[in-house]
Amino acid sequence: MAIGTIQDPSYVREAFARIADRYVTTNHVLSMGTDILWRRKVARMVRAWKPGQVLDVATGTGDLALEIQDACPPEVEITGSDFCAEMLVHASRRGLAKTIVADAMAMPFPDASYDVVTVAFGLRNMVNYAGAIREMRRVLRPGGHLLVLDFSLPDGILRNPYRWYLHRVLPKLAGLLTGQTDAYEYLGGSIEEFPSGKGMAELIEGQGFKDAEVHPLTFGVASIYTAQAL
Repeated sequence: MAIGTIQDPSYVREAFARIADRYVTTNHVLSMGTDILWRRKVARMVRAWKPGQVLDVATGTGDLALEIQDACPPEVEITGSDFCAEMLVHASRRGLAKTIVADAMAMPFPDASYDVVTVAFGLRNMVNYAGAIREMRRVLRPGGHLLVLDFSLPDGILRNPYRWYLHRVLPKLAGLLTGQTDAYEYLGGSIEEFPSGKGMAELIEGQGFKDAEVHPLTFGVASIYTAQAL
């Protein structure tokens, strides 16, 4: 797949629909289970904010939304949205109580509807990072929290070995697990292009947020970004 089609919405939707049945297992294998620990950390952070309404954008099969649902008191309402209906079928079957098919670039929610908006490994696939963040700001109440979890590139001696894994090993291994190698060939390129660290913090603050913070995970192969809505 060419790099230019990384954020092609039609391609992304179709690719995720094809891998939906094996998406969860494949993610755990490719990360050696580390992705579970990342999501649990996010769920603890969300719980500490004591929200009433949480929206998990690009929820996919519901991995993060389910962790948040388990971590928070039962009265907290968790909504998972995604533009791929096939992924949401799995989220519902796994126990996510509220799901809705929605494009993250134009969500069908009123302004200031949520206390927390999260997005895990989804912003990177969107056609316009800044536009998507602005849409998340729109549905957040003033003072509400945004949390982005996504891949990043580590610094130092791990950077080149990790890039080799992304481009040479991961697509082949994912292809064996899902039978859909092309659906993962774009991943390395998307991570290379995605802003990280200070660059992502500045991008978030430029879309109506303050106090953006960066929390590197596992030597920097992933990062959590948090900010508050102005």
